[in-house]
Amino acid sequence: MNNITRENVITAIIDIITQAETILPEDVVEAIRAAEMIESSPVACAQLQAILRNIDLASKHAIPMCQDTGILIFFVDIGRKLIMDFNIEDAIVEATRLATEIVPLRPNAVDPLKRTNSNNNTGAGLPDIKYAFNDSDELTITVAPKGAGSENMSALKMLNPTEVDSIRTFVLETVLNAGGMPCPPIIVGVGIGGSFDKAARLAKAALLEDVDHMDNFEKGLLNDINSLGIGPMGLGGDTTALAVHIRTAHCHTASLPVAVNIQCWANRHASVTLGGER
Repeated sequence: MNNITRENVITAIIDIITQAETILPEDVVEAIRAAEMIESSPVACAQLQAILRNIDLASKHAIPMCQDTGILIFFVDIGRKLIMDFNIEDAIVEATRLATEIVPLRPNAVDPLKRTNSNNNTGAGLPDIKYAFNDSDELTITVAPKGAGSENMSALKMLNPTEVDSIRTFVLETVLNAGGMPCPPIIVGVGIGGSFDKAARLAKAALLEDVDHMDNFEKGLLNDINSLGIGPMGLGGDTTALAVHIRTAHCHTASLPVAVNIQCWANRHASVTLGGER
């Protein structure tokens, strides 16, 4: 089994932050290309072409694809057989500080009440780190930068247990109310069940799914969303969303939490795995 050093982890995290900010995952790019090919509105088509040009320039010049480089959400999967003699959270915080200068990232982290800026994308509760554990000897870290334009249009509702049929309506209302604010075409993550906060975490994690992996219920919701006609950048068109992904968890018999986490077209994320048998 491998020892993983703090220095190696920090370097790897800076690398995936850089990748996430500058190179959009290929499944998302292909979905945007497919939308551009079938778009019937000339205005919408022009918006999709501009997005694709933006993606290409960001990748070629290794610059962030959006001026809002977001706050950093980390998903950390830790193997129980892993040997580490350092604090992984401290390493993630240090990597975030360094990446703010290296990538560079816009300083987005502020005190919620005083609005004072930490100037390095860290602070109380940031970066946001979500942990999971497995039986391997590997460490997998995924970073997902999340901009405010899409995050601000997300929503959570505590439905009654008898309102399962209202889930679809809630998702559609959330997207309709968002309009062009989250820079569509969007990805829609839906969390159903768990607790108040668990539903939101499920919805955010759902955004990491491959764009084209949807079941019939998700495809049905996607068709319903696209029938709203909001279109790219809210200017009308055939494609308001590229995908809908749903994650569920068992919940209390007396509740039905539902969260909708909206992501803009820049569904940015990247991963690295360290350790393992050699």
